[in-house]
Amino acid sequence: MSTEPRLAEVAEPEPAEQAAPGTDQAVKETLEDYTLRFAPRSYRRWTPMVVATTALGGIAYMADFSIGAGIGLAHGTGNALLAIAVAAVVIFVTGFPLAYYGARYNIDLDLITRGSGFGYFGSVVTSVIFASFTFIFFALEGSIMAQGLKLGLGLPLWLGYLVSTLMVIPLVIYGMTALSKLQVWTTPIWLLLMVGPLVYLVAADPGTVDRFLAYAGTDGDGGINTASVLLGAGVCLSLIAQIGEQIDYLRFMPPKTEANKRSWWTAVVIAGPGWVVLGALKQAIGVFLAVYIIAEVGASAAPEPIQQFKGAFDAMMPSWLVVPLAVVLVVISQIKINVTNAYSGSLAWTNSFTRVTRRYPGRMVFVLVNLGFALALMEADMFSFLNSILGFYSNCAIAWVVTVATDIGINKYLLKLSPHAPEFRRGMLYAVNPVGVVAFVAASGLSIALYFHALGDTLQPYSPVAAAVIAFVLTPLMAVVTKGRYYLRRTDDGIAEPLLDEDGNPSAVTYECHVCRQQFERPDVAACRTHDAVVCSLCLSTDKVGDHVLPAGV
Repeated sequence: MSTEPRLAEVAEPEPAEQAAPGTDQAVKETLEDYTLRFAPRSYRRWTPMVVATTALGGIAYMADFSIGAGIGLAHGTGNALLAIAVAAVVIFVTGFPLAYYGARYNIDLDLITRGSGFGYFGSVVTSVIFASFTFIFFALEGSIMAQGLKLGLGLPLWLGYLVSTLMVIPLVIYGMTALSKLQVWTTPIWLLLMVGPLVYLVAADPGTVDRFLAYAGTDGDGGINTASVLLGAGVCLSLIAQIGEQIDYLRFMPPKTEANKRSWWTAVVIAGPGWVVLGALKQAIGVFLAVYIIAEVGASAAPEPIQQFKGAFDAMMPSWLVVPLAVVLVVISQIKINVTNAYSGSLAWTNSFTRVTRRYPGRMVFVLVNLGFALALMEADMFSFLNSILGFYSNCAIAWVVTVATDIGINKYLLKLSPHAPEFRRGMLYAVNPVGVVAFVAASGLSIALYFHALGDTLQPYSPVAAAVIAFVLTPLMAVVTKGRYYLRRTDDGIAEPLLDEDGNPSAVTYECHVCRQQFERPDVAACRTHDAVVCSLCLSTDKVGDHVLPAGV
């Protein structure tokens, strides 16, 4: 890797600048959830299993049932199950290195992306993609909850959309501390209400399984069709960005030690890439319940989770209890996932805005921005064209996640052209790294063209495959072509203390930032350019004139 300084990139020192207005408030506000920054060891007091349970609580969404039902109704059970399996394998394989890096080095997916091929500003576009993921799925879950409120309370859909949006705001304000309690206490109830009806239907009427397996779909004859499988897999792969929300929790994992390594790895695998196992099962259940509803009620209600579970509860309990339980299930699911969507989306928007403008307006501003986008989608009835939205979106999400996963797995560990330890601080990274940016743009651009039939109807179903393959091939190719020289703008951050301790965990040694006067652990600070002191990563991000940012060099 080239570490020689480029004279053209060494900026002239600029006049010293005091802390930007609002810096103190920005620092205080980020110390609950560590927006934009490394999560310090002093805050990470949860056990691996508590972190894992909290992370898994975020996948309680009902969208999986709708996604599975939509694929099954269109293409038949056989094609739907294969599509779900293909997508699950891709999501698991690509999610593993990302989850490991998030848990091991205690940073979110945006910070991982910066140092894994995109650069300090290059990852802004992927932050926006992730933020889009959160409000798309918030809107989907909010739509499902509104359907439940309409069924149970008679609320009109527009009012249900508003209620489902506003009710999560108080829960998101308090960050990880409140979310961990919410997810742990609601998970057992959610699991019981979700699994109970399925077990009852199979036990009470084994014929439901035969009808499920034989269902041919509206667009097929019951046979396996490659195009149908890939189209279905493309919709499922829209969920590949869910790993970002998992990492928003996994970054709070305790240090990995010899004493806890078994529980640590178990938690990372289960709550990281392992989320897709439960997700795939929910999608398959969605197909099963949709087929059951078609036989009992009719096709029009089959894609709606509230109708699916109402039909299942009808078969096993008194009628007066059916609707209340179905509504409770939907409401619990919506709250569990949409606090995560609002939380993670606000982090992503904040990351992008702060880097571009060098201002930190407060995370709550972007909670409201994210909710505004979601509410607009709900009012536009996105539920009616769900598969089209997800099929398009998946191309961008696949290109991003595969690029970062390939950079970690191949460029870091195999080719050793990408720095092994992740870097995210301003001044240490180039603004844009062509390795990830070129691979991502090429993969997403061509796959979107395929999706919109630009290269013919025959190739259209292959757009998600194209996104994954192009990203996988171009990422190491670009690293070889550039010889890895655009990863690090400098290799020395001016502090003698090592970044990692003897166990390979981020060092817990603390330093005082001379701008905001707060204590931060070693990975979150760098030496100041103009003072004999250190500066935290947030103050570096909000430094408007570059007074504190180290110049390019070794």
